[in-house]
Amino acid sequence: MGISETAQIHASAVIEEGARIAEGCVVGPFCVVGPNVVLHKGVVLKSHVVVTGNTEIGAETEVFSFSVIGEVPQDLKFDGEASKLIIGERNRIREHVTMNSGTEGGGGVTRVGDDGLFMAGCHIAHDAQIGDRVIVVNSAAVAGHCIIEDDVIIGGLCGIHQWVRIGRGAIIGAVTMVTNDVIPYGLVQGPRGELDGLNLVGLKRRGVARADITALRAAFQMLAQGEGAFLERARRLGDESDSNYVQEIVAFALGETDRSFLTPR
Repeated sequence: MGISETAQIHASAVIEEGARIAEGCVVGPFCVVGPNVVLHKGVVLKSHVVVTGNTEIGAETEVFSFSVIGEVPQDLKFDGEASKLIIGERNRIREHVTMNSGTEGGGGVTRVGDDGLFMAGCHIAHDAQIGDRVIVVNSAAVAGHCIIEDDVIIGGLCGIHQWVRIGRGAIIGAVTMVTNDVIPYGLVQGPRGELDGLNLVGLKRRGVARADITALRAAFQMLAQGEGAFLERARRLGDESDSNYVQEIVAFALGETDRSFLTPR
């Protein structure tokens, strides 16, 4: 690819030999782009952005000032092995955001999906897998090896413990520490993250049918108050409900994990 003739690169920017910059990219003042970086069509780096490591940024993603993208993991086990950071399309990465590359022990790739919003000062750690349309609010931190599925919102000043999975459509309230997995469409709040209900506002905004919302409410009640352990209740839900949304919760609950679950209060 090389450097496209249509790319706008400020005279003060440092583009190391080997970097690949596609057509329509804008690299602003005092940015640094490393030798193993790929910027796809229309990527914009505002001023003072550092993109380093083996990093690929998808088309039309915009990175704001003082972000550091693709730096080595904050992990003492990291020993300089080859690893990657792959960022999807149309993301907005605001000021002072940090995103690290992967580690050998975590599969070697940190991955960010499409259409996300990563607000000022937030952190995406090594080997995290971030879905599409995810919002991470100011100064929140997603630790290593986490899986954040599509349409998740993580509130400001939150901490997501390493290896935690957060299911699709869940919302985490501000100033919350999440130490265990969160079911899809869950609502988590409180200083030590408690599963407090469903993300009903998010479901309604996405136009989910009333019948599915009713089924999700019934499923949540069963998970909260049914007989047996949490996983036993989840298995029964799988047998009793024909809602695709409920089945998604069941599949998530029965999936492979390194953590326990936040269970309904």
